Amino acid sequence: MGKIYDRLTDRLREFISAQPVYFVATAPDQGGHVNVSPKGYPDTFTVIDDTTVAYLDLDGSGVETIAHIRDNGRVTVMFCAFDGPPNIVRLYGTGRVVTPADPDFAVLIPRFGPHSGVRSIIVVSCDRISDSCGFSVPFMSYEKERTLLDEWAGRKDVQQKRAYRARHNRESIDGLAALAPEETDPVRHHS
Repeated sequence: MGKIYDRLTDRLREFISAQPVYFVATAPDQGGHVNVSPKGYPDTFTVIDDTTVAYLDLDGSGVETIAHIRDNGRVTVMFCAFDGPPNIVRLYGTGRVVTPADPDFAVLIPRFGPHSGVRSIIVVSCDRISDSCGFSVPFMSYEKERTLLDEWAGRKDVQQKRAYRARHNRESIDGLAALAPEETDPVRHHS
């Protein structure tokens, strides 16, 4: 059934890279709402080394993951097989928010595809890597990527993105600090 790994093996890396969707879960320390976010676009996730992964954080309606990671660092990333052999891979660890002002941003951004609404990069240092059977996960057919998020962000100019982030991305639904005012400026370059 399930197995725990001390590193991301070639088999796990291959499985992760083949999944069209992954899920990110976080929770604040002092009560509040647990958050699970689905993520798409295959070029938004990368394995950095045997125990470190990262994903591109794009504009969205909320900013729970950033707020929760800044609150306590805890994050879990989950991949499920919706076709082929059943499998679930979970990456548990400590996250770090890398904003465009961070020197690591310029080093990390080339690892991802071009997207219009980049807010940050979330880097996860994995302290537990596991897989399990996924016997009850249904078969589902992948058709294609939804392009709506990139299209929406691509229609916004710098001022519109700044205003949107100031309205929707400064704090979590529970009032935790997320993006600071100086962090709401849109990224001016793509990977």
